[in-house]
Amino acid sequence: MKRKWLLLMLTVMTAIMLAACGSGDKKDEATGDAGADKDGGGEFRVGMEAGYAPFNWTQQDDANGAVKIADNAEYAGGYDVQMAKKIAEGLGKELVIVKMEWDGLVPALQSNKIDAIVAGMSPTDERKKTIDFTENYYTSDFVMVIKKGSKYEKAKSIQDFSGAKITSQLNTSNYDVIDQIKDVQKQTAMDNFPAMRVALEAEKIDGYVAERPEGISAAAANDKFTYVKFEEGFDTDISNTSIAVGLRKGDENLGKINEILKGISEDDRQKIMEEAIHQQPAAQ
Repeated sequence: MKRKWLLLMLTVMTAIMLAACGSGDKKDEATGDAGADKDGGGEFRVGMEAGYAPFNWTQQDDANGAVKIADNAEYAGGYDVQMAKKIAEGLGKELVIVKMEWDGLVPALQSNKIDAIVAGMSPTDERKKTIDFTENYYTSDFVMVIKKGSKYEKAKSIQDFSGAKITSQLNTSNYDVIDQIKDVQKQTAMDNFPAMRVALEAEKIDGYVAERPEGISAAAANDKFTYVKFEEGFDTDISNTSIAVGLRKGDENLGKINEILKGISEDDRQKIMEEAIHQQPAAQ
């Protein structure tokens, strides 16, 4: 009888221990794998569209320092990728690129699926309500991409586009600034710049607002395109023309990443951008 009782007790204790271990595993899964090792080592999981050249794009190999995309046979290249590599190296972590839609970046960061957003994202006041940002790692200015020979080619003021059909990228501050144009025919925002280039080529739109690197890229990819840099009549906050690394609220790596970015000179940043513009796939 005692042997049976002892055997029953051992069985119950074993079940309790196994349940406790299982509970611990589930807890680890719930909190996510991102940023598990805060003292160096581990992975630095970075989210981006990999479709916003020259900041980031998708390619088929590791040419020009591209990084393999997680759970994907393709690779990510571009300015953001090169900056993410420097940050990961400075943190002593392995860079992992996670490709996802633009609208999914912030939710993925908040749910610990990624450690950071390095995706040409501007640190706007609205975004700062939900996530933190590092110091800027690139600052540009807005331009209007148009077709050569159009009546807007000699425009100097944004108001010279009065009455024009203009668009920009979905869910970006680029799209909001269109409202500054008097009597503008604001077109539905588009998911990406390749789609805007197609619309411009087909003359479905008269132009689209973008940052200067996209203007340079579009003109390089299609000799029918050019871009206009506004000299007057255009107001925007610097946060709309700058990009920074997005982090979870209270991320303790914020200071470390700022130090890493501070160590990259402005000349080096411009060189990296120029290389990205030159290396980007023509279709993007």
